[in-house]
Amino acid sequence: MSTVGEYPGTALEQREALRRGDVTARELTVHALERLEATRDLGAFVSTNHDLALHDAAAADRLIAQTPASERHTLPPLLGLPTAHKDLVQVAGFTTTHGSAAVPHLTAKADDPIAADVRLAGAVCIGKTQVPEFGIAGYSENLVAPPARNPFDPARTAGGSSGGTAGAIAAGVIAAAIGSDAGGSIRIPSAACGLVGLKPGRGTVPADRLLGLVDEAGTPRMAVSGPMARTARDAALFFDAVMGAADEPALRAVERASGLPALRVGVSFASPFEPQLPTKFDDDARTAVRRAVATLTAAGHTVEAATFDYGGIYGEAFTTVWTQALTRIEFAKGAEAQLSELAAWFLTRAREASPERVMRAIVDLREFARRARSQWAHYDVVLTPALAHIAPAIGEFWSRGPAGDYELQCDWAPQTSLVNVVGLPAITAPSGADAAGLPRGVQLIGRAGSEIQLLQLAEQLVS
Repeated sequence: MSTVGEYPGTALEQREALRRGDVTARELTVHALERLEATRDLGAFVSTNHDLALHDAAAADRLIAQTPASERHTLPPLLGLPTAHKDLVQVAGFTTTHGSAAVPHLTAKADDPIAADVRLAGAVCIGKTQVPEFGIAGYSENLVAPPARNPFDPARTAGGSSGGTAGAIAAGVIAAAIGSDAGGSIRIPSAACGLVGLKPGRGTVPADRLLGLVDEAGTPRMAVSGPMARTARDAALFFDAVMGAADEPALRAVERASGLPALRVGVSFASPFEPQLPTKFDDDARTAVRRAVATLTAAGHTVEAATFDYGGIYGEAFTTVWTQALTRIEFAKGAEAQLSELAAWFLTRAREASPERVMRAIVDLREFARRARSQWAHYDVVLTPALAHIAPAIGEFWSRGPAGDYELQCDWAPQTSLVNVVGLPAITAPSGADAAGLPRGVQLIGRAGSEIQLLQLAEQLVS
């Protein structure tokens, strides 16, 4: 049974209602908290702080009331809008679990940079959303809280690692939020739950730049922050907010998306995990691409089949680099026994990799990125399926053991992680639904600096 919910307007509509005085931030926050409680069975939220959320909403209401109606357009862009952060992000006053029983669950005293920027923009955090342990999977199940379920079919996953966030938006608890994406973690759950999800390019979002463009091992940082929303306009609103763009260029551009100049679009079903893991796209994934091709063609774009050769080095190199972050976590004595089976398996693999092997994998990924960029450069945009097949059932990943779990993740989302490795922006947008009513979507990969253009394309696809 679907538990998709109706939220009181889009984020943009809520903002205008707040500025007109038609609704208060407290009323929106109370509605969000009530909807959160009504959808607890979806497992979207790990923790909440009603008192803190209502306190922040009251502060927003005071600021709005003190500002003359003619000047309210100068208020912080997200002032009074309820939102949430995934349970990997430190948010002052909220507990962070990282989805793991193997680390302490502490109440944050300060915001992480991205949470600080969302707070500065005026949004009201109502809670922390469900994630996989340490964000290492494309679904959101762990040992510390119930799994994040898909509001369109609660027997199935909402995706990951921003799965709880996607579920909260699709279920009508909040209108939009900022997620994070290191291998598909914004795009996978957005596609599974019928949302628009933007993964900006490496170093685009100011808060991400504060963390540096390379990690502790010298590897180009794959994780970035970006918006998730029901509409492209709401995604643009939140993107502008974290970019600190007072004139809201993304939102203005999306509002004029019908005037986007013609682009050359290449359609690809190629997966970098082949030949080790041949990918089978189901009929609904292919139908979603055909719908998108028809829509983009009607909008004046040139769309054609593209042929890309990714070679055979990606799978092993990506897995080697992807798992290394686990080796930098300091576990208390005996705590590793509390790791999930997948995290423990990844950690063992990571520790077994010699420094020479890790360096070779880094070099291989850099070469892969160069090769992919060179081939994609023939097009303005590359169009792929968002996901290869229907969202797996809750428990399906775990039932296969860690090796089978990871294989299913790569099989379900074979074309997301490569974009993080290359460092370019990408967006997923809905493109119809399958016979069971589950959303199906497509991914659009853009050139460096094309985040706003991608939001315009998403608007063309969903409007």
